[in-house]
Amino acid sequence: MTDQELMTEAIHLAKEKMVDREGGPFGAIIARDGIIVARGWNRVTSSNDPTAHAEIVCIRNACATLQTFDLTGYVLYVNCEPCPMCLAAAYWARLERIVYGADHNDAAAIGFADGFIYAELALDKDKRSVQMQQLMVQEARGWPHALAGSGE
Repeated sequence: MTDQELMTEAIHLAKEKMVDREGGPFGAIIARDGIIVARGWNRVTSSNDPTAHAEIVCIRNACATLQTFDLTGYVLYVNCEPCPMCLAAAYWARLERIVYGADHNDAAAIGFADGFIYAELALDKDKRSVQMQQLMVQEARGWPHALAGSGE
């Protein structure tokens, strides 16, 4: 399948699952060499899981199918530009490329807060709307070293 055919599939999936009331208007496909290995759609409202974005669901499905966390060489097709969480997940999964349709401004126009989160991430930690507090730094830094030396 071509990029256009795979994007058409992602758009169709988003529409179909939204009509079925399974989540918001987002669909994702992961493919390699034009062959689909996973699909995912937004399940936030249907599963009461704020992390169940189409891209996250699709990455989880691909990793389960392929029995790996490393999606090097695979491409994510999604009908809208990934939010910061989904973009980070794509990096962690080592996806090679992301192909998207609408952008985060389009998402904002229909009430999704991607732009707000992008703006928050650019702020100093003490200026963000969600308070962050660092606590027990030395203990937290010591745990991986202690575990590595324990033979476990």
